[in-house]
Amino acid sequence: MKKLSDIIPGNIVFPFILLSTCFAMWGLSNNMTDPLVKAFLDIFPTLSNAQSALIQNAFYGAYFCLGIPGAIIARKYGYKKGVLAGLGMYIIGGLLFYPASIMLQFEPFLIAFFVLAGGLSILETNANPYIIAMGPEDTATQRLNFAQSFNPVGSLIGLFVCKFAILTKLDVINEQKVDGLSDEALLAIQMDQLEIVMKPYFIAALVLIVLWVLIATSKKMPEVKEHDANAHLGTTLKRLFTNQNYVFAVIAQFFYVGAQIAVWTYTIHYITGQLGISNSEAMNYHMGAIITFSVSRWIFTGLMRVFKPTTLLVAASVLGAILTCSVIFIQGIVGVYSLICVSACMSLMFPTIFGLGSRGLGEDTKIGASGLIMAILGGALLTMLQGKLIDAFGGADEALLGAATAKSYLVPLVCFVVIAVYGVFAGKTDNQPEA
Repeated sequence: MKKLSDIIPGNIVFPFILLSTCFAMWGLSNNMTDPLVKAFLDIFPTLSNAQSALIQNAFYGAYFCLGIPGAIIARKYGYKKGVLAGLGMYIIGGLLFYPASIMLQFEPFLIAFFVLAGGLSILETNANPYIIAMGPEDTATQRLNFAQSFNPVGSLIGLFVCKFAILTKLDVINEQKVDGLSDEALLAIQMDQLEIVMKPYFIAALVLIVLWVLIATSKKMPEVKEHDANAHLGTTLKRLFTNQNYVFAVIAQFFYVGAQIAVWTYTIHYITGQLGISNSEAMNYHMGAIITFSVSRWIFTGLMRVFKPTTLLVAASVLGAILTCSVIFIQGIVGVYSLICVSACMSLMFPTIFGLGSRGLGEDTKIGASGLIMAILGGALLTMLQGKLIDAFGGADEALLGAATAKSYLVPLVCFVVIAVYGVFAGKTDNQPEA
């Protein structure tokens, strides 16, 4: 059995801690943002469900736009500069929440979310291979898994921040919104609401400035660069597009991320509509879903010692589809708990699809990996589609929100079917022996 010192040698302990903090910080932002789609509906009452979902459009659209640039930075300038570029953009995005809150408009927040998420895209594209490359090759996988374990820690922190620093405070303010208030009073309430949303992102940006300085000035951060700094983008893409498994994996990843973000974005809508409780109370169920997701990831990792990844991917997809049918057709408290259990099924999908799609890419892995990151665009487009379905089914009426949101979960249902088909396809070409 490998010792911890074999996985993380003494000379890279400090750099490893700094990079692991990055893993936690992007988990924080990702999971702090999802519940805000519902919160912005209360802050800007004129928004439709589809319009409020533009937050996810901006957030995950940025992942698509910055995926390849992140890979090119890594190849040309090295992982350390790539991490600093991603962190820098993340910081700027967080700081932009302050002027956005002063403008009292929805659109500036979309810009802030886009810049912040663009930084995350570059950061993720560089931090993962940096962790692998900074230590011994024979313990690279263990080292990356160890670093990734800090991501759900940041996710849970983000949910706690969202619940107690944002949603709970917004619920108190929302109770003040009664008919008969003057325009000036309503404007003052809106200013208070936007300040509550702004503060966690702004504070996170200030913390990240310290992290950026530590990474930039640390002489212990290894300078890891590719032997060939040229991207060879054209020839690489040509080879990738002729690889059926890779292309199907990108498609499956698009639908997976779309399913995950849609499921979590509209969890608050669904639960408040089904149970008639406040946003902050519904957040308790959402936190349960994220905890379920985190624990299930470890369980599936253990199951991979017995079953092939493709087998588990198909099984999880089919079970996810069945649970989603419960969300759509049974509803009520059974539908709520089914929705929480969907997160367990989703927990293994992203890394499994990523791993299966990366098989056999060789020197094309770097650009190929950026393509699998760009597939995160599904989180923007399919979430927007689900928002439009909620509106079409009458979700603008608070009394119909629960039923309308339930019907909209047809979108994740289709996603799970596509993922299951990919799992079957990948299983037919899986020549690896049983683990």
